[in-house]
Amino acid sequence: MTDALTLTPIERVSGSVTLPGSKSMTNRALLLAAVAEGETLVTNILLSDDTQRMLDALAQLGVHVDIDQGLRQCRVLGKGGPFPAQTQTQTLQLGNAGTVLRPLTAMLALTPGDFIIDGDDYMRERPIGPLTDALNAMKVSTTYLGAAGYPPLQLRGGTLKGGALTLNGRLSSQYLTALLLSLPMGAVRSTIEIEGDLVSKPYIDMTLAMMASFGVQAQHTDYQRFTVPGNQRYQSPGHFLVEGDASTASYFLAAAAIRGDVTVHGVGRRSLQGDVAFAEVVRAMGAKVDCQDDCIRVQSTGSLRGVDVDLNHIPDAAMTVAILALFADGPTSIRNIYNWRIKETDRMTAMATELQRVGAGVTTTSDSITITPPATLLPASIETYGDHRMAMCFSLVALGGTPVLIKNPEVTSKTVPDYFKIFESVCER
Repeated sequence: MTDALTLTPIERVSGSVTLPGSKSMTNRALLLAAVAEGETLVTNILLSDDTQRMLDALAQLGVHVDIDQGLRQCRVLGKGGPFPAQTQTQTLQLGNAGTVLRPLTAMLALTPGDFIIDGDDYMRERPIGPLTDALNAMKVSTTYLGAAGYPPLQLRGGTLKGGALTLNGRLSSQYLTALLLSLPMGAVRSTIEIEGDLVSKPYIDMTLAMMASFGVQAQHTDYQRFTVPGNQRYQSPGHFLVEGDASTASYFLAAAAIRGDVTVHGVGRRSLQGDVAFAEVVRAMGAKVDCQDDCIRVQSTGSLRGVDVDLNHIPDAAMTVAILALFADGPTSIRNIYNWRIKETDRMTAMATELQRVGAGVTTTSDSITITPPATLLPASIETYGDHRMAMCFSLVALGGTPVLIKNPEVTSKTVPDYFKIFESVCER
């Protein structure tokens, strides 16, 4: 294991990148294929720690998955409904994979048996209370085994039928995604009333679109009320192609905006992923952007301007905007990103600390950050806080004429194990 990786100054970036599969889409597709009727070939899957957690959990629950790592695809023989009843207590260790732990918890509520659902130390600091409260409201029994509102928890499955509930929409879209994926298989119609403004709406659009690909319907009214008919069954589409990861695309598009010309293949105008909207932020900051159906090209114009933006819809890519702010000609304010505080780490605190380390002026509120770029970036050792996006974001600092040391670079294995290799492929020094 490498304790640290030093990136020497990068003159510019140039070339093209074909993205690995989307983590969010891979894990949704694997879960839906597992409960669908028929066999599904899922292609362009992401091979990472998070997706391996889903594959391991499905195998533990009795789902047959045949994976071809070379071709980055797998065949999933669906159960045609909830997972089979478990005769012994199943303990599921899910690392720091929120896209596994939240949806799987709701799906297990349909599965007869007792389950202990746990993650690593970082996951034990990520709240799950809003989801378990919703399940409790529908007569699903859960017990926290540690701190209230956080994993690990014990769940008695097989009791989720559906019904009416209220969900706080401000914290994480993963809670709503978890309920939307599972409730169609409940015995009765469900309605979900959203309290407050729903965060990360594009991720919910993705969830609904993928459910429709597997033959299941749910509707919403202005993202404030979701209606899910019960007694539905997922049907395999036969083949499901996972898009390239739009969140990962942001690092390469940002690098090009700073100094270079890069085309990213695998996402574009047709993408289901909300993080393609990052390209519009790059355009607003002054870079040249060409967005096609399945690729995006960004070219530097030699200068970037600071912006004041609400990025509630793309909180992951908002971290990359914070790095772009280091290269702008004035302050940048990123607003409505409260849920940075409950991601893989407290990203608000982590970003503020590390941005200051490279010389930026930073102020934060409960849900916003304002970054004033330094006259000269400082060489720094960057803490990654167990967060893959911290490592990938701060790699871009090397475009500022200074070396940057990334501590614990292996954290990128969560989503893009080969990130630094791919990044180096477009770097010129």
